[in-house]
Amino acid sequence: MKGLAGKTVLVTGGGGAIGGAICRRFAEEGANILVADKTKATAEAVASEVKGRALVFDIADYAAANKAIGDAGIDILVNNAGWDRFQNFVDMQPEDWEALIAVNLRGPLNMHRLVLPQMLARAGDGKAAGRIINISSDAARVGSSGEAVYSACKGGIISFSKTLAREVARKGITVNVVCPGPTDTPILRGFLGEGEAGQKVYDALVRAIPMKRVGQPDDIPGIVAFLASDDAAFITGQVISVSGGLTMAG
Repeated sequence: MKGLAGKTVLVTGGGGAIGGAICRRFAEEGANILVADKTKATAEAVASEVKGRALVFDIADYAAANKAIGDAGIDILVNNAGWDRFQNFVDMQPEDWEALIAVNLRGPLNMHRLVLPQMLARAGDGKAAGRIINISSDAARVGSSGEAVYSACKGGIISFSKTLAREVARKGITVNVVCPGPTDTPILRGFLGEGEAGQKVYDALVRAIPMKRVGQPDDIPGIVAFLASDDAAFITGQVISVSGGLTMAG
């Protein structure tokens, strides 16, 4: 894709299933990868694979994130890190939802606040100053039982992204959102559970998806790379689902 070679890309949650796949795709395009993750072992493993650099910090900790990022000259920010706990809202306690909000909403806000000034500093010559791609979820678009607070956070990311896209469009910065549907990650496996009961839920989920399979981590990076590329220079404020047709929201 156009314009990705030599760009510096920061991927949060880069040590995870989807994050690692995104890092590998950008590496294939010739980008320089910063693999951000709070788990050192996974961050370093992916960084070694893509010949990038591991940044180990918690995105919910603004000071730690600021120290880790510094003045890295980031061209492309992919806010991918996320976490969920499947639980009906009435069974949750405030400390439960505070943990979800910290990772899924406050963390991305921290990253925008730290990286966006670097992009704005490069603006002014009419050329692309930066690309931001936020990974939300189809749970934010259509709801998902047991994910009320997670859905609220991811819905907030969609609204925030659209507003930010308006604020920075004239500066050559685009902000877009990718919403994965059910994807084969540890989070989904944890929701489905083990054994026969989990398999029944999995089979029912597959039947509901028009393409008759759940997503794989490698299904996500293509649209992320496209939105980060010069091919998508006139696309901003958009929300795109990658769900095998399960969700077709207009």
